[in-house]
Amino acid sequence: MRSVAVVVQPGFAPFEFGLACEAFGLDRSDDGIPNFDFRIVSPDPGVVPSNIGFSINVEHGLDAADDVDILVLAPIPRAQWEDVDERVIDLVRRADARGAWLLSVCSGSFVLAAAGVLDGRRATTHWRYAHTMARMYPEIEVDPDVLYVQSGNIITSAGTAAGLDACLHLLRQELGAELANRIARRMVVAPQRDGGQAQFIAAPIPVDTSLSLAPVTEWMMQNLHADLSVERLAARAHMSPRTFARRFKADFGATPAAWLARQRLLHAQRLLEETDLGLDRIASECGFGSAAVLRQNFARTMGLTPTAYRARFSCSDDVAAPSREAVPA
Repeated sequence: MRSVAVVVQPGFAPFEFGLACEAFGLDRSDDGIPNFDFRIVSPDPGVVPSNIGFSINVEHGLDAADDVDILVLAPIPRAQWEDVDERVIDLVRRADARGAWLLSVCSGSFVLAAAGVLDGRRATTHWRYAHTMARMYPEIEVDPDVLYVQSGNIITSAGTAAGLDACLHLLRQELGAELANRIARRMVVAPQRDGGQAQFIAAPIPVDTSLSLAPVTEWMMQNLHADLSVERLAARAHMSPRTFARRFKADFGATPAAWLARQRLLHAQRLLEETDLGLDRIASECGFGSAAVLRQNFARTMGLTPTAYRARFSCSDDVAAPSREAVPA
């Protein structure tokens, strides 16, 4: 990935637009992170008003995005959902046809939907708009309960901060876990929130801190190799399995199994990048049990086999980076 363009249209949301600029537009070369050829484009270059009373001056038209590796669709106002600019639709279709990444933030997914590139795919948007998208585009499997969804070369995300999670998810795939983590640290945000996490967490901060599950999750992180059943975790938390599972979902927005699977995958990424351990050893260290199970989980989530991921992102200078390896069906 070398070039990124963000499409802004009248009535754009500044925060969501800004997070795309933060993720892809800043110079972080002093942290060893490659710079991107970053462009902001609009159907009608010039003054483009935001939805909160100020405007930006956009120099480039849509033709400047015809060769980019990733196209980001900033949110559009509700009034445009049923009348998306045909010029933007054509741009999206051309980008999809050449295999570029497409990433939408919040209601930017309505642009992708109007272009037809989400037909037959799973996608998401802000939970307030999900029912409208499902009604307008019945060919799309709209999931209102997740932060972001990747379907092939297309990533759709929910509102506000979920868009940043989606950007980091893409950067992790293109740059590797270590560089993505450096970017997250510069932003002072969590390195990775799983896309399957709920958009709405019922109790992000426990009312009674004495009941915090932090000691349990810390212990889980130190024992990823172990058999971490809900029953065993509940015993450490001094709760019944049912209460523990319910409380964990309320606090973290994911089931214990889903949260644990994500942490194991992240640990596998780090070991693939930073060590020369064999796949069997990595599978054992991460709690996957066998190399075959590691491959299955890794490929399903990352779109790459562990071997291909290591070849691309290993910290060793002795490993050459090949082209993106297809994952067996």
